[in-house]
Amino acid sequence: MTRQTIRVGIIGTGRISDLHAIEYIQNPFSQITALCDQDLNLAKARAEKWGCLDAAVTNDCEDILARDDVDLVELLLPHNLHLPIALKAIKAEKIVSLQKPMCINLDEADQLVAATRASPKPFKVFENFIFHPPVMKAKALIDEGAIGEPLSIRIKSNSGKGKTAWEIPSSADAWRQDKETSGGGPLVFDDGHHKFALAWYLMGNPEEVHSFIHHTQRQDGGFLDAPSLISFRFQNGKIGNLEVVYSPELEISGYYYAQDDRVEITGTHGIIWINGGHGRIGETPPLVLYSKSNITEYRDVAMGWEQSFIQSTRHFLNVLKDGGEPILTARQGRQVLKFALAAEESAHKGQSIRLQEELS
Repeated sequence: MTRQTIRVGIIGTGRISDLHAIEYIQNPFSQITALCDQDLNLAKARAEKWGCLDAAVTNDCEDILARDDVDLVELLLPHNLHLPIALKAIKAEKIVSLQKPMCINLDEADQLVAATRASPKPFKVFENFIFHPPVMKAKALIDEGAIGEPLSIRIKSNSGKGKTAWEIPSSADAWRQDKETSGGGPLVFDDGHHKFALAWYLMGNPEEVHSFIHHTQRQDGGFLDAPSLISFRFQNGKIGNLEVVYSPELEISGYYYAQDDRVEITGTHGIIWINGGHGRIGETPPLVLYSKSNITEYRDVAMGWEQSFIQSTRHFLNVLKDGGEPILTARQGRQVLKFALAAEESAHKGQSIRLQEELS
C-alpha cells in the first residue's frame, strides 16, 4: 500500500463491533473515519465511546462506500447481507474485511470468490479464533514438531450462563434464530464457524463430515442447536469431532459470551490441550503440552477473547502494509463455509457427506 494510514469505515455497529474496533483505534497504521448502522443513535454512541469524534456517521451504507476518505470497510452485518454489501464494496474499490461466515450458501460464496479475483483490492473473511493467542502458540508448537504428526482434533463447545457475560440484544438474537437470515443454527453454523476454521487451520480440509444436530428450547422461547456432535475425517486417516453442548445452569466466567471452548490435538508422540475461548471454566492454563513424558503448562499466553480480534486485525493491517495474503482469503473462507454447510446437510439427510476436492 502507498498510503501511510488505512482509513476505515465500519458498517454495522452492533455488540461485536466493540472488539473489531480495538486494533483499528490503537494501531498507528489505521484510523476509523466513518461508521454506519441502521440505528443512527447506536452508531453515534459507538463513535463517542471509541473516541472517533471526527468520524462521519450515517445509517446508509451507500454513503460509506461513496466516501473518498474510506479505504477499507469492515462489514459486520447479518449473514444474508454479506454477499450484496460485499459486492457493492468491491465494486466501489474498497478493501474489504467481511465478518464470518462469508455467505449463507456456496452459490453466494462462488459469486464472491469470482468478484474478489477480479478486484485489485485485498479481501478478507474475518475469522478470529485462529488468531486466539493459545491457538497461535499451539500452531507454532505443532509446526515445530512438538507432538509429531497430528492425528486427531477434539473440540468441545460448551454454552452456559455467566454473571459477567454480555447481554445479547434481542434484535441480534432474532436474526440468528431465522435460517433465512442466518444460514444455519446459532451454535453449529454461526459460532461453529470458529471451530470448523480451527479444525481446517490445524488439520486441513475434511473429506467427510457426519453430524447429529438436536435442538433445545430456551426459557425465552428461542432455540439452540444443541446437544450436537459433528465428526469429520481428513486425508491420511486423520479424524476430528466437534461436540456442542448447552448447559443452562453451568456457570462460565468471562466478559463476553457465556461459553467455554476446549481443544485437544493428539499427535504421533504428544498431545496439546487448549483451554478457554469466549469464556473460561476454572483457572486452567491457556495451553498444556504433553511431549517426551513431560507436561509443560503455558500460563503466560494471553487468553482474553478480545486478543483474537486484535491479532486478526493486526495481521490484516500488516498484510496491507508489507504484502502477503490475509487469513482467511475468499477461497479459504469458502472452504470453511463448505465444512459448516456439510454439517448442516448431514444432520438434515441423516448420512455422511463427502466433500469434493476444492477447485484451483
